[in-house]
Amino acid sequence: MDQTKIDTLRAQPVPCFSHLIDGQQVAASDGATMEVLSPIDGQALTRIARGTATDMERAITSARAAFEDRRWAGQPPAARKKVLMKWADLIEADALNLAVLGVRDNGTEISMALKAEPGFAAATIRYYAEALDKIYGEIAPTAGDILGMIHKEPVGVVGAIIPWNFPMMIGAWKLAPALAMGNSVVLKPSEMASLSLMRMAELALEAGLPPGVLNAVTGEGAVVGETLGLSMDVDVLVFTGSGQTGRRLMEYAARSNLKRVYLELGGKSPNIVFADAPDLTEAAKVTAAGIFRNAGQVCVAGSRLLVEASIHDAFVEEVVKAAQAMRVGDPLRLDTQIGAINSEAQLARNLQCVAKAEAEGGQIVTGGQRLLPETGGSYMAPTIVTGVTPDATLAQEEVFGPVLAVTPFETDAEALRIANATVYGLAGAVWTSGLSRAHRMVRGVRTGVMHVNTYGGADGTVPLGGVGQSGNGSDKSLHAIDKYINLKTAWMKLCRGVS
Repeated sequence: MDQTKIDTLRAQPVPCFSHLIDGQQVAASDGATMEVLSPIDGQALTRIARGTATDMERAITSARAAFEDRRWAGQPPAARKKVLMKWADLIEADALNLAVLGVRDNGTEISMALKAEPGFAAATIRYYAEALDKIYGEIAPTAGDILGMIHKEPVGVVGAIIPWNFPMMIGAWKLAPALAMGNSVVLKPSEMASLSLMRMAELALEAGLPPGVLNAVTGEGAVVGETLGLSMDVDVLVFTGSGQTGRRLMEYAARSNLKRVYLELGGKSPNIVFADAPDLTEAAKVTAAGIFRNAGQVCVAGSRLLVEASIHDAFVEEVVKAAQAMRVGDPLRLDTQIGAINSEAQLARNLQCVAKAEAEGGQIVTGGQRLLPETGGSYMAPTIVTGVTPDATLAQEEVFGPVLAVTPFETDAEALRIANATVYGLAGAVWTSGLSRAHRMVRGVRTGVMHVNTYGGADGTVPLGGVGQSGNGSDKSLHAIDKYINLKTAWMKLCRGVS
């Protein structure tokens, strides 16, 4: 990456974004727009359409028409693959522009954003493009005069509601398998960060995706998101975000057509460090990165550090050292390791969580305060709180910020008990040299992803999904395809001697 190129791109004005409906740029039905503020400096960046219920209904109607006339689902798999591969190529060719646009919108540090956003998005789209002509139906083992066939068919119209922290990456996790299987999609980006994902949707049309197959409507979740959730014409709804919104979407499904709802929600992921970890210095550095990169705004962030009591003080000291060495600041600088908090509201909530942790007996050993107020942006020091009991608020509730709760343990059994003592189950890690202990922890921690002697970095070949109140269903890997297909049985009686 070239800092000069990044600085040139950041200085360019950002055009206003409209909805994308039936292959056209469309203003809100009432002409309303929303101001987009950059968390880097608090300044206005551009405006996006403030969608109405009418806008969303129009997008859903377009998607339904596109599915029913089979303009996409009816294309041969090789043809769909060609379009998706072209889409990935276009994203990759415009990667730096897309990454800078996204950082200006949501504050992720550019060194992470380039790889995680356009990089991972393009790789995800290619993965499902390659997979789509390798998804076979099945022949059931039946009696000789029966032919039992299992067809895999697209579900129809998919509604996808995407969060602000990694909009392109998470968007691709949902859009790519849905489109690969022949569905039409209505996309609702977060109003807190819509720009790069809207541009990515535009590139899909440039790649040859037929109009109406992918529609995108910007605006407030309480308006356009609710309309999408309550629609009788949406067959599957996929969402990444808060548990509160996830519950509401399930209610919408129950109140409408009982559409399938797949949720990837919050987490309070335990990072368990034993005294026999192979390299405690490396473990400390990875622990710091696992909670503080992207300012802790990562669903799978290792926000609870469980440390064997015999090494607690020494290990916490190493993590503090690693955290204090991480540079907080302008996310468009290549030497920045922790970018901006997405919004002033989120920053205020983070600070309130730290204050409450301290009031409940936790000790702030580093951080806990706002940084760089003179920039006008939203920045927070990486924060470590020790003395956090398993039932403390900081151990139980997701912050979604750069705040690490530290709790000691004495035995393997106690570590497992503390690790499983929340309503969440999204990710986790164990650091140990013991193979048997590693297997026990992987089996014992109730979570969707468990790391061993690392934290993060899982690619698209393995699923990401939660248990408990972290959600249901999986993103990534071939398993994600199951969300976007229906199984249809064909049961045929074979008549002897009849052609």
